[in-house]
Amino acid sequence: MVAKLNQFDRRTRRVRKHLTQTNKGRPRLSVYRSSKNIYAQLIDDRAGATLAAASSLDKELKGKLKTGADKAAAVEVGKLIAARAKAKGVVAVVFDRGGYIYH
Repeated sequence: MVAKLNQFDRRTRRVRKHLTQTNKGRPRLSVYRSSKNIYAQLIDDRAGATLAAASSLDKELKGKLKTGADKAAAVEVGKLIAARAKAKGVVAVVFDRGGYIYH
Protein backbone atom coordinates (compact mmCIF):
# COMPACT_ATOMS: atom_id res chain seq x y z
CA MET A 1 0.00 0.00 0.00
CA VAL A 2 1.31 3.43 -0.93
CA ALA A 3 1.35 5.92 1.92
CA LYS A 4 -0.07 9.37 1.39
CA LEU A 5 2.36 12.23 1.15
CA ASN A 6 2.31 14.64 4.02
CA GLN A 7 1.70 18.34 3.46
CA PHE A 8 5.39 19.25 3.44
CA ASP A 9 6.20 16.72 0.71
CA ARG A 10 3.23 17.88 -1.35
CA ARG A 11 4.39 21.51 -1.11
CA THR A 12 7.94 20.47 -2.06
CA ARG A 13 6.74 18.65 -5.18
CA ARG A 14 4.46 21.53 -6.14
CA VAL A 15 7.28 24.08 -5.83
CA ARG A 16 9.74 21.95 -7.82
CA LYS A 17 7.19 21.33 -10.56
CA HIS A 18 6.66 25.07 -10.89
CA LEU A 19 10.44 25.67 -10.97
CA THR A 20 11.04 23.14 -13.73
CA GLN A 21 8.40 24.85 -15.86
CA THR A 22 9.80 28.34 -15.40
CA ASN A 23 13.56 27.98 -14.86
CA LYS A 24 14.58 28.59 -18.53
CA GLY A 25 17.66 26.39 -18.26
CA ARG A 26 18.98 27.88 -15.02
CA PRO A 27 20.20 25.50 -12.31
CA ARG A 28 18.28 25.15 -9.08
CA LEU A 29 19.78 26.40 -5.80
CA SER A 30 18.63 24.14 -3.00
CA VAL A 31 19.43 25.14 0.58
CA TYR A 32 18.98 22.87 3.58
CA ARG A 33 19.33 24.12 7.13
CA SER A 34 19.59 21.66 9.98
CA SER A 35 19.90 22.62 13.62
CA LYS A 36 23.71 22.36 13.41
CA ASN A 37 24.76 23.07 9.80
CA ILE A 38 23.79 24.72 6.51
CA TYR A 39 24.10 23.01 3.13
CA ALA A 40 23.67 24.44 -0.39
CA GLN A 41 23.64 22.72 -3.79
CA LEU A 42 23.37 23.84 -7.39
CA ILE A 43 21.41 21.19 -9.27
CA ASP A 44 21.03 20.82 -13.04
CA ASP A 45 17.66 19.10 -13.43
CA ARG A 46 18.13 18.38 -17.13
CA ALA A 47 21.29 16.35 -16.55
CA GLY A 48 20.24 15.20 -13.08
CA ALA A 49 23.59 16.23 -11.62
CA THR A 50 24.91 18.47 -8.87
CA LEU A 51 27.05 21.27 -10.33
CA ALA A 52 28.43 22.68 -7.08
CA ALA A 53 27.93 22.21 -3.37
CA ALA A 54 28.99 23.97 -0.18
CA SER A 55 28.27 23.55 3.49
CA SER A 56 29.34 24.82 6.86
CA LEU A 57 31.29 21.56 7.25
CA ASP A 58 33.75 22.40 4.42
CA LYS A 59 37.41 22.64 5.38
CA GLU A 60 37.60 26.28 4.24
CA LEU A 61 34.85 27.31 6.64
CA LYS A 62 35.24 24.92 9.56
CA GLY A 63 37.92 26.99 11.34
CA LYS A 64 36.27 30.37 10.68
CA LEU A 65 32.81 29.67 12.05
CA LYS A 66 31.76 29.70 15.67
CA THR A 67 28.75 27.50 14.89
CA GLY A 68 27.48 26.05 11.64
CA ALA A 69 23.87 27.18 11.89
CA ASP A 70 23.83 30.93 12.48
CA LYS A 71 23.60 33.94 10.19
CA ALA A 72 27.37 34.27 9.84
CA ALA A 73 27.59 30.66 8.68
CA ALA A 74 24.85 31.28 6.11
CA VAL A 75 26.76 34.27 4.72
CA GLU A 76 29.99 32.29 4.42
CA VAL A 77 28.28 29.30 2.79
CA GLY A 78 26.60 31.70 0.35
CA LYS A 79 29.92 33.24 -0.60
CA LEU A 80 31.49 29.81 -1.07
CA ILE A 81 28.66 28.45 -3.25
CA ALA A 82 28.75 31.65 -5.33
CA ALA A 83 32.49 31.30 -5.93
CA ARG A 84 32.10 27.65 -6.92
CA ALA A 85 29.19 28.49 -9.21
CA LYS A 86 31.18 31.21 -10.98
CA ALA A 87 34.05 28.76 -11.45
CA LYS A 88 31.62 26.42 -13.24
CA GLY A 89 30.30 29.28 -15.40
CA VAL A 90 26.91 29.65 -13.70
CA VAL A 91 25.70 33.26 -13.57
CA ALA A 92 21.98 32.86 -12.77
CA VAL A 93 20.09 30.37 -10.62
CA VAL A 94 16.54 29.67 -9.46
CA PHE A 95 16.03 29.48 -5.70
CA ASP A 96 14.29 26.29 -4.59
CA ARG A 97 12.56 26.99 -1.31
CA GLY A 98 11.41 23.38 -1.00
CA GLY A 99 8.39 23.04 1.25
CA TYR A 100 9.33 26.03 3.39
CA ILE A 101 7.93 29.53 3.07
CA TYR A 102 10.22 32.20 1.72
CA HIS A 103 10.55 35.11 4.14
